[in-house]
Amino acid sequence: MLTPERGRIAWADVAKGICILLVVLWHVLMKHYLQIDWHIGGRARGLWGTLGEQLLPLRMPLFFAVSGFFAVRAVQRPWPVLLRTKVAKFYYLYALWLVVHTVVLSFVPDFGTERANSPLKFLAQLTITPSNLWYLAALALYFVIAKAADRVPTAIVLGLAFLLSATASAGLLDVPGNRAGVYQNLVFFLVGLHGKRLIEDLAARASWRRLLLMGIPYAVLLAVIHVFDAKTWFGLWPVVSGVAIVLGVTAAGLVTRWHRLSDALASVGRRTLPIYVLHMPLLALTHAVLIGPLSSASPTAQWIVAIAEPVVLTAFVVTLCLLLYRFLPKALFDLPWEVSGRAVSRRGARDRRCYRRRPR
Repeated sequence: MLTPERGRIAWADVAKGICILLVVLWHVLMKHYLQIDWHIGGRARGLWGTLGEQLLPLRMPLFFAVSGFFAVRAVQRPWPVLLRTKVAKFYYLYALWLVVHTVVLSFVPDFGTERANSPLKFLAQLTITPSNLWYLAALALYFVIAKAADRVPTAIVLGLAFLLSATASAGLLDVPGNRAGVYQNLVFFLVGLHGKRLIEDLAARASWRRLLLMGIPYAVLLAVIHVFDAKTWFGLWPVVSGVAIVLGVTAAGLVTRWHRLSDALASVGRRTLPIYVLHMPLLALTHAVLIGPLSSASPTAQWIVAIAEPVVLTAFVVTLCLLLYRFLPKALFDLPWEVSGRAVSRRGARDRRCYRRRPR
């Protein structure tokens, strides 16, 4: 299942597209939608909140599993190459956009998200307690761990990572800020890395029957968590997330059969980075503009907003991210020397083509 664009893997781009849309939707719900001063019944809001919570085990675990799936070749490269192309890249992007987020969010202090409001907190976010950009910091760390453990038996590596995830999700570790996400998702990156062939087979053999077979245990486990408040039961959360990954890969494989939907999601999935780094400050600024008018709107208008706004605002923010990406410098999304190196390579290739076409 390859897409026409450079032989990309269709289901993986679809999965990434779904994940980043769910990330933006979750932030729209938690940091804007639920902060509106509502004057109507809470049923619609409750449905949106419930939907967001049911997708928590899917969103970031699947994102990291796909990232690990694509990391196999990188981890096999020598240390200097890996450090330059992956570790330095992701940490550079994390540090760069941490500065951008800190500056922009300082203008919207009422927006409910973590921000560095002092030099000491900024230093903490830069090093040990990552901000909302924690996915980038986690990737930089995960590549180091994966390379360092390359010769360790897979069962031991995955077992230790599972124990870390289970311990963190059970609340047995100190996890300020977004440190919990870093601890909990290493196992899923390693699952994608070491289980690449199994994941490929899962996507290739996707069927409605398999989707149903995985959907039932996923729903049962979510029900157990809800009824018994069991999210902190040791080992349950990584198990639920593992089932969600299988469900998500199967669903992505099925989506590739509908070309229009698949192409749209894959297009988003190929550009997750700009959406990830841009959506939070854009959402903060949008929230500052909308919160007053929406809170004072009439009941009729609020009913419309309660039903439709999460989808509409998610689509708006994602579209704005992709529009800005077209005009922003590429050095904001890659290592500067890599951007300049590619530009030189393109110019050299163009010059060689011109030379070959020159009449003799």
